[in-house]
Amino acid sequence: MPRNLISLQDLSDDELRAIVRRAVEFSGGFSSDDQPLRGRIVATLFAKTSTRTRTAFTAGALRLGAQVIPYGPLDLQLNTGETVGDTGRVLSGMVDALVVRTAGPPEEMRDLAASGLPVVNAMSADEHPTQALADLTTLAAQFGRVDGLRVLYVGEGNNTAAALALALPRFAGTQLHLRTPQGYGVDPGTIRAATALAEASGSRVVERHDMDDLPDVDVVYTTRWQTTGTTKADPLWRQVFEPFRVDQVVMDRCPGALFMHDLPAHRGEEVTAEVLDGPVSIAFDQARHKLHSAAAVLQWCVTGDTTAAA
Repeated sequence: MPRNLISLQDLSDDELRAIVRRAVEFSGGFSSDDQPLRGRIVATLFAKTSTRTRTAFTAGALRLGAQVIPYGPLDLQLNTGETVGDTGRVLSGMVDALVVRTAGPPEEMRDLAASGLPVVNAMSADEHPTQALADLTTLAAQFGRVDGLRVLYVGEGNNTAAALALALPRFAGTQLHLRTPQGYGVDPGTIRAATALAEASGSRVVERHDMDDLPDVDVVYTTRWQTTGTTKADPLWRQVFEPFRVDQVVMDRCPGALFMHDLPAHRGEEVTAEVLDGPVSIAFDQARHKLHSAAAVLQWCVTGDTTAAA
């Protein structure tokens, strides 16, 4: 049956692991003999700018044999007053899946999906689920596992942080240490949900608003301070964020850790060039894995399956 990925909470633990396993398989290369979306049509609707996510889903759909219809922010009759629900009903009769990036709430995506159209959240204001899947794929490809890994996330508690908090704790024995500036933390409801997931899997989620006593971790992760499509009301917000820059001093305090970043990056703000372009950075491998995780998500949403062709 067709399925949606609007929030990571839509996935069971088994489904989450299956998508990550399939993404790791795709990281080994795509095969012309394994095109589960041959003859299907995937539409993409990006109301906000995107480099990695839009390219990943377009390339992923094409590599799996589908054709792609791209829509920009002004292309649909949503701009003339047609309801989201009516738009979903129309598209459900013409395409096999819709990938959506918006600055609005995820409820709009559920309205699109109400008629049975598989919808993928390619980023909303609250959550960036496909980024978390790319992150998990990166960890699994790099370490050969996700279970037991320890991640230090530094910076704004944005939609990337929220998705990571709803994904990593579902793997056994993991640790997610969130260090966010005061007033810019992860939504408390998301923290409660992540803590419940952690308790069920024997994992740990901790949020603090300082950079003291950094834990031993396998990965240090940051995102840019000004999240895509957002602004900050406080004109002095940069002063609050300054202590949360990831530089070589921070990395030295986490010996042996690799560095991840969801990109785009602003060198000299959330991370220094020395770290982002240095030997422990796997940020651009992480970007490459967006393709593999996008392909796995599309296969799961459209076919309900994550297995390779026999």
